[in-house]
Amino acid sequence: MGRRSWVGAGLGAALVGAVGVGLLVAPAGASAAPPLPPVSPEDLVSSVMTAQRGPFAGEVEVDNALGLPAVPGVPQLADGTSTVRVWSGGEDRGRVAIPSPDGERTLVSDGTTRWAYDSRDRTATRAPAGDHGGPPEGQQQDPTAAATQAIATLRQTSTVAVDGTAEVAGRAVYQLVLTPQPTERTLLREVRVAVDAETRQPLQLTVLAQGQGEPALRVGFSEITYGPQDPSLFTFTPPPGTTVRDAPARDGEQRPEGDRPRSTVGDGWDTVVIGQAPQPGDGRPRDGQDGQDQRPEGAPDLSALGQPVSGPWGSGRVITTAVATVIVTDDGRIAAGAVPQQVLTEALAR
Repeated sequence: MGRRSWVGAGLGAALVGAVGVGLLVAPAGASAAPPLPPVSPEDLVSSVMTAQRGPFAGEVEVDNALGLPAVPGVPQLADGTSTVRVWSGGEDRGRVAIPSPDGERTLVSDGTTRWAYDSRDRTATRAPAGDHGGPPEGQQQDPTAAATQAIATLRQTSTVAVDGTAEVAGRAVYQLVLTPQPTERTLLREVRVAVDAETRQPLQLTVLAQGQGEPALRVGFSEITYGPQDPSLFTFTPPPGTTVRDAPARDGEQRPEGDRPRSTVGDGWDTVVIGQAPQPGDGRPRDGQDGQDQRPEGAPDLSALGQPVSGPWGSGRVITTAVATVIVTDDGRIAAGAVPQQVLTEALAR
């Protein structure tokens, strides 16, 4: 996705910084407060981190109020409500279907190979399942994986509490609340995770920004069913006519020239992610013409968004939302996080 869209790369990095995961996720479908045995925050967090993740299938609802521009192939980043389907087979096997008005993006892992297929232009990207430089969207769209990682990332720099119970997707849940400690420089007010009382699997996570009464982003299960899934869901064969490419090498493999690893500055709530922005013409060839800009027609160029900004680190443009800030430098770097602009400029100046 990063090589197809500057916007996808920059805004995706911003959401990574916001909670330390691929995308922020939050609940959908919460209702009554069922009676459940009391549990301490420490025990609830511990049970989430040690829970065995069994197979499941479900529908995930995304309710977005970030004010971001629409990103081709990732409509869930634009304002409004959308849905995706998620299947997990365990042992790193999974499938995500992300619909859009003009097609669908399908993400599949069989435990050995990960695929990202876009029906709009009939392209497929392939990567080893253990290569985290490959397509990350499946992890981003799975509330269970994303919320678990958010808890792991934020717990040491948070005040953690249990704020009653609720029902999500027909399941009784505990409401786990993480609030940043006073020393954390963040745009976020709190993150709320709904934890299945029986399986201890996170089903929802609500992200609230400082000074905002309504959640900035909601993503979570509107329905979920636990149990074995059809093995054929986790295999992928490119349809006839598909253009197949391999994801760039990562993690010790030979990198393409100019391909920099992503790094982080800080930890917890004020983590800043710094990476290299894909450049126009840096993507896969379109229509057999090498060196052409690979952004889909009509996709906004990230360099045209935001406001000019400069400092000891250089110059570029800054893009702000209620929960995240992104700086795209003129020399091709992206710095992003759920932090004020000053925190990003300090990280870039290091």
